[in-house]
Amino acid sequence: MEEKELNSKDIPMGYELCFNGECADKGKCMHYQAMLLTSADRYKGQAVFPTAWQNGKCRCFREKKLVKKAWGFSGLYKNVDSRDRTAARRSVSSYFGRGNGQYYRAHHGEITLSPKQQADILRIVSQFGSLDGIKFDGFKVDWDFD
Repeated sequence: MEEKELNSKDIPMGYELCFNGECADKGKCMHYQAMLLTSADRYKGQAVFPTAWQNGKCRCFREKKLVKKAWGFSGLYKNVDSRDRTAARRSVSSYFGRGNGQYYRAHHGEITLSPKQQADILRIVSQFGSLDGIKFDGFKVDWDFD
């Protein structure tokens, strides 16, 4: 995967920060690296508590890595029979939770989808039709905060 530097602007609002400077994995943990990039004037927000560290391992460890995120899915239902499209759309929409806001933002490429979300969505659609030739509208390499 391509090289990309983690910057403070990459860190999502509300992302949990870790202050455990004694952690052996701090150099490769997204929570600790996010804390290092957070400005000193930010004095409140989510944090990883010391109790997450148990038996030599942190329950909140998130590996600092780049992943291939997808955006948009205008051709997602092309292999779904017309009589099943409403049910397929409803199933994918319910994956995003209540309301249609997140679904439409993902559908139109306003938000990106993690590799897990991509796999989950394709799994749902596969229940209604073939995945042959089905792809997301685009991809980009980005940091894995999910």
